[in-house]
Amino acid sequence: MTAQEIERLLEKQRKFYRSGATLPVAFRVDALKRLRSAIKKRENEIAEALLTDLGKSVYEGFMCEVGLALSEISHMIRKTKKFARAKRVWTPLAQFPSRSYVQPVPRGNVLIMSPWNYPFLLTIGPLTDALAAGNVAILKPSAYSPATSAVVAKIVKESFAEEYVAVVTGGRAENAALLDQKFDFIFFTGGQTVGKEVLRRAAERLTPAALELGGKSPCVVDATANIKVAAKRIAFGKFLNCGQTCVAPDYILCERSIKDAFVAEVVAQIKKQFGDNPLENKDYGKIVNARHFERLLGLIDQNKVVFGGGADAAACRIEPTVMDGVTEADAVMGEEIFGPIMPILTFDDFDAVVDELKTKEKPLALYLFTSDKRRVKRVTTELSYGGGCVNDVVIHLATTEMGFGGVGESGMGAYHGETGFDAFSHRKSIVDKGTWLDLPMRYQPYRSRLYATLLRLFLR
Repeated sequence: MTAQEIERLLEKQRKFYRSGATLPVAFRVDALKRLRSAIKKRENEIAEALLTDLGKSVYEGFMCEVGLALSEISHMIRKTKKFARAKRVWTPLAQFPSRSYVQPVPRGNVLIMSPWNYPFLLTIGPLTDALAAGNVAILKPSAYSPATSAVVAKIVKESFAEEYVAVVTGGRAENAALLDQKFDFIFFTGGQTVGKEVLRRAAERLTPAALELGGKSPCVVDATANIKVAAKRIAFGKFLNCGQTCVAPDYILCERSIKDAFVAEVVAQIKKQFGDNPLENKDYGKIVNARHFERLLGLIDQNKVVFGGGADAAACRIEPTVMDGVTEADAVMGEEIFGPIMPILTFDDFDAVVDELKTKEKPLALYLFTSDKRRVKRVTTELSYGGGCVNDVVIHLATTEMGFGGVGESGMGAYHGETGFDAFSHRKSIVDKGTWLDLPMRYQPYRSRLYATLLRLFLR
């Protein structure tokens, strides 16, 4: 779309929103049901698109994208009426007689900018929450996942009129044109560099924004951990979608006394899950494009590789790769990896590790494998990070009952379930005051000793 076409589209959406059509709960639920039906109808097309863009198998595509999107939609269909209801709150005695309540209202016109690594889930998930909250929306999927973006556009077009929900495809020019417009809310998922630009552009118009970013998410494995289970779960989470997962364990901090046993078990688990020759495994995906492929190869130090390291340039595929003896000085520790490379660092003092993590940028996720409850409490209460797991990885984002989001450098705002509904809503505080009695102590002249006594009683 040109900038002029985007401006006209946005004006159509503003007009439709002002009509009040999206406010009734029944309208919102019907929209979610249409979306769910369209997704189920095109499930095979979505699977083919994910295979084309990222080499995702049908199983993984459903498990990590389509299935989770459907789960969010179904949850919102069941819960939107409850979430949209005004919530009565206690009223101070000084406000008698009155009724106080909080009324969720839609933000209005929202822009949802989604990434390429989970191009279906991370578009449809926020859209679901936006529709449940009563908004109109423009979706801007990534240009790096064109096949999936095309299917999303089909689903949206057959489900909604463009004045309600529309898709804008394209690249940087379209992104810039969208950010030139005034929205009521921007929801962005992607990297920190683009996230900073989105926030800067939003600030120019005082537009609130939620940013789902990333970072180097640590995974700590101590000597009390179940090594076999830890290796199995970490291998799954690290190499899922070829490591192109925002909450993947970026690097491993392993206690020195168990490091060799852990590395051996990780290698065994990679072979068990992906085969002796992962590049021949059709269910193992690919790197999204040649630029990211070359970047990842530049992070691999072959002198420290204990498993993997091979690549197929023609297919943009890199083996699950384990690097041992890694230090903070290595290139792989200088940026978020976002690929199938597992660097392993060692430590001797757990408390020193926690203290060191406090000095680093706040990651989107943190994982701890331990049987020590004291260590669990210290990590979960003292360290700041978006979310995480104890004795598992990545699964904390696969629930509608908890919000998912970052903190600090890894983002701001959260969504999923009621948290997502709230993200796309403004919670309006209202006092409905009776007129049959009007307490006089707030009015001038302020000379009554009785009123002064009552005021102190009410406001103590």
